[in-house]
Amino acid sequence: MPNLNRVMMMGHLTRDVQLSFLPSNTAAAEFGLAISHKWKGADGNKKEEVCFIDCTAFGVRAENINKYFKKGDPIFVEGRLKFEQWEKDGLKRSKHKIIVESFTFVGSKKTEEPSQEQPAEEAVLPQTEDDDLPF
Repeated sequence: MPNLNRVMMMGHLTRDVQLSFLPSNTAAAEFGLAISHKWKGADGNKKEEVCFIDCTAFGVRAENINKYFKKGDPIFVEGRLKFEQWEKDGLKRSKHKIIVESFTFVGSKKTEEPSQEQPAEEAVLPQTEDDDLPF
């Protein structure tokens, strides 16, 4: 029987990315993701439910997430679920986490002043006409 383990989530980072390196010198980025579900209840009041899930990315993907994202930023991640179990203080614990296989920027970044290390002309992206696109 075939198997499929694929998850897609879009939410906001609950904390700054924690970058570390495995003994193999592979980057590993860990971060939390909050996904909100909002609705109006039968009583007419707005309700909200938030799902929190931990995520881990590896390699160049981990380095890029660490470089471009911080607490509160929106992100779209795609990957697979991993079930982890451990024991702490004599109690068995478990959780599902996402192993991130791809990510996408969501929304637009606020316009920031270019840093002194980066000349202003490098901070501006070149304008392209639709006719210049290869598709």
